[in-house]
Amino acid sequence: MATVASIRSQSLTTRELLQGIKVIDVDTHVSEWPDLWTSRGSAKWRDLLPRMQGEGEKRQWVIGEGEFLARRNAVSAIRKDGHKARGMEFENWEIPDVMEASWNTAKRVEMMDEQGIHAQIAYPNALGFGGQRAMKVEPELRLESLRIYNDAMAQMQKDSGDRILPMSLLPWWDVDLCVAELERTAKLGLKGININPNPNEHGMPSLGEPYWNRLWEACIHHGQPVNFHIGASDSSTSFLNTGVWPERNANQKLAMGGVLLFIGNLTVIGNILMSDMLKNYPELKIVSVESGAGWIPYLLEALGYMSDQAGQVYEPSLKERFARSVSACVFFEREDLVETIRKVGADNVMFETDFPHPACLYPNGLDYLAEAIAELTPEERYKVFSGNAARIYNIEV
Repeated sequence: MATVASIRSQSLTTRELLQGIKVIDVDTHVSEWPDLWTSRGSAKWRDLLPRMQGEGEKRQWVIGEGEFLARRNAVSAIRKDGHKARGMEFENWEIPDVMEASWNTAKRVEMMDEQGIHAQIAYPNALGFGGQRAMKVEPELRLESLRIYNDAMAQMQKDSGDRILPMSLLPWWDVDLCVAELERTAKLGLKGININPNPNEHGMPSLGEPYWNRLWEACIHHGQPVNFHIGASDSSTSFLNTGVWPERNANQKLAMGGVLLFIGNLTVIGNILMSDMLKNYPELKIVSVESGAGWIPYLLEALGYMSDQAGQVYEPSLKERFARSVSACVFFEREDLVETIRKVGADNVMFETDFPHPACLYPNGLDYLAEAIAELTPEERYKVFSGNAARIYNIEV
């Protein structure tokens, strides 16, 4: 039953409920424009870097000697007229077809102002959410591709007045290169890293191995959170082909595939919690991106129970490790959002929209969560919609 206080708060608009809070959206994407790489590449690399190639239905992103990289679409489900796609309607939309805020810095900031968003964390598309598609070519070219992407994103951040904050892509196939690129991009002003959660799929040590300790030390030294975006590894990008029964239609595969992507991060976070990463590096900040939060209480209880039954003891406990170091991002969960936030911990949940992807909160954004926002205390609202992100990403609010 609603309390008198909640009834009063629900009569207020979302803007009024969040008044004085500089809202930070911790998961959005930048649609890469066709000459992002070629306009910045040296003569040595210009014909090999990621680029659009072909005409009509054969047009696509390629890398190297024409290796397929990604479909030609802008991975934006919002057309220029503001229409949001349903299902796979967006699959052939290119940059000229989609809302300019998907890729244009000034238009993105303008949209943010209209929606009451102070800052946005941003992630890539073409190279893979974790840069995993770069593995199609030799190491020097893939490193150059990541560096140019990071340079372009640093320029976008600067041009936005530090309101669009892309996470740097790291060359996760070599820890020394990772540390070097982290240090370089930190100097450029980028505020966090985005990395493949499963380098072991390419014969590398898993992230729980001591091989990666230099990277975690560098992250702590430079104040860089480690972001694990859904779909950031080879296995997770097969969501439309595995786990969904083959007779399902394209729209059903998109829907169920999206759910599988969200839940895929359960594996990532579970493995991190069981490793020595957070035991040895308690100051390390981990973010599970675009994966929701409703599964987290279940994971912590289930993994705790199963560990106990297996005779495995963790010190600090799995729940303590999570509470101290891990954050989740919510956007579509609203029916039990208040309860979820309180179970997970208001210090461990942040708000996102996933703009401009098919599942994003557009056009209603914050209003989609209006009833839940009304039920949260003022302190909880501040933490979830601004304070936690400001602390983790070192954003001035």
